[in-house]
Amino acid sequence: MATSLTFMGYVLKNLRRRRLRTFLSLSGIGMAVGAFVGLVGFSTAFEQQWFRIYSSTGTDISVIQGSFLNTTLDQSAAEKIKSIPVVEQVSPTIFNLMDVTPDMNALVYGWDANAFEFDSLNILAGRRFRNGQREVMLGDLLAQDLNKKPGDTLELQGTLFNVTAIYHAASTLEATAVVMPLDQLQQLSGMGGKVSTIDIRLRPVPAGETPEHYVKSAQVAIQKALPGVRAVPAAERASDNQFVKLAQASAWGTSLLALLIGILGIANTMVMSVFERTREIGILRALGWKRWQVLAHIEAEAALLGLSGGFLGIGLGWCALRVLAALPQTASFFAATLQWPLLIKALGIAILAGLVAGALPAWRAGQLSPVDALRCE
Repeated sequence: MATSLTFMGYVLKNLRRRRLRTFLSLSGIGMAVGAFVGLVGFSTAFEQQWFRIYSSTGTDISVIQGSFLNTTLDQSAAEKIKSIPVVEQVSPTIFNLMDVTPDMNALVYGWDANAFEFDSLNILAGRRFRNGQREVMLGDLLAQDLNKKPGDTLELQGTLFNVTAIYHAASTLEATAVVMPLDQLQQLSGMGGKVSTIDIRLRPVPAGETPEHYVKSAQVAIQKALPGVRAVPAAERASDNQFVKLAQASAWGTSLLALLIGILGIANTMVMSVFERTREIGILRALGWKRWQVLAHIEAEAALLGLSGGFLGIGLGWCALRVLAALPQTASFFAATLQWPLLIKALGIAILAGLVAGALPAWRAGQLSPVDALRCE
């Protein structure tokens, strides 16, 4: 007994006709979305680790240079900031990426020996360093990789430093880092009298005032006292530093390149599908299908390919995150979980990629004349 075929049933039937071609298109868009999920998931985890630094240390605002041509501040600006009534503590800071062995590099922080950031560190062994001394403290994860303990030495840019302590930190970025006296890092980096940022801890929020308004008013006061600087709340600073921006740019750049390849794969599938079904499309037009119905049919096939590839890519991306979460070098950065915003973005991008890939073939199919199409062999 003959059965009627629905619009979506017809779409699925056409995709099943040439299973190998459909599978290859799904694989292409799936790998592209998988790269997006894995790489953007990595950059998101990296940003969260930076935010954990600020939240664990109690930093409310970071002051940075407002000009893109100059990324350093005069250390003397800390005294001006300290005189602002809403400011409780200030901590001039430098952070840099340095080689700790010929095959390994790590973040190196320069702090004053009395910096409030020390409140977030749990010293497991040894003592805090002293200003003016060639001394360093190592995060426990980095110390484990380097096989170092208090009393050992660490060479940085040709200078030997004594390891005074091993500490544990809430953020992996600090647990895999070196902390040393600010003046010593200024010498190593050639930044005499300069710092990367000035971290600020504000006084308690007055009764009746919201934290958001309090931070905003503090920003205004700081920027008024020091024209040309930016006072950035900790949450924004976590996503507004050069390391996070580099990770995000790399993730999106690689993902977009992979998506372009996936779009070309779907476009090739749809072009061949329209070419091979020219006579069939002519029959549909002769039976009363409008141009927009033919166009919608082709676009529905492309969108379904994109959506299916999106689900496949999410699975591949989840597997990639599982691998990263299992590797010793990256295990502390990752949890093999996928957040809803990332999943929604991945599926949205996959569907959009399908629609873009199917646009030209759909337009061509919609322009076919019923008479010309029926003459096609």
